[in-house]
Amino acid sequence: MKSRLYTRTGDDGTTSLVGGTRAPKDSERLEAYGTVDELNSWLGLIAASDAIDDTRRAEIHTMQNVLFDIGAALATEPESKWQPRPLAQDKISAIEAAIDAVDGTLPPLRQFILPGGHPDAARANIARTVARRAERRIIALSRIVDVDPAILRYVNRLSDYLFALGRYINHTARIDEIPWKQ
Repeated sequence: MKSRLYTRTGDDGTTSLVGGTRAPKDSERLEAYGTVDELNSWLGLIAASDAIDDTRRAEIHTMQNVLFDIGAALATEPESKWQPRPLAQDKISAIEAAIDAVDGTLPPLRQFILPGGHPDAARANIARTVARRAERRIIALSRIVDVDPAILRYVNRLSDYLFALGRYINHTARIDEIPWKQ
């Protein structure tokens, strides 16, 4: 017999953490890993774009996997028998290398620019703002439970990558950046 997708256990406004404890769906922990999940979905939309090449798509898929690891870490209570490994420094080094690779293809930034241009550049900027919100949610969670500091560094770098990616999409599509005018 095939199991059902729905369990009905969350109908009371709670969900299970990795260790089995029930937590309110509006708790700081769920806000943090739920926002990471939302960010991952935005990355999936960008990865599906024809505006990026296979190299950028592979980078994004790698980042999505790291975001799953981050979500699992944020969803794990300290009492759980299973504990995630700390996020490895090589993950942060890899995203920094990806930022440098993308940014290295772009003209120098000499002014503030508005999000927009190509629709997928705009989507990259939406994802960037979701990454910033995820960062804020993770900081709020870190005030009540221990959070691996590498998670914050990774999410911070991811927002930088998404900014560069938006510029990259506009650049490769030959769409001018929109300067901010006071």
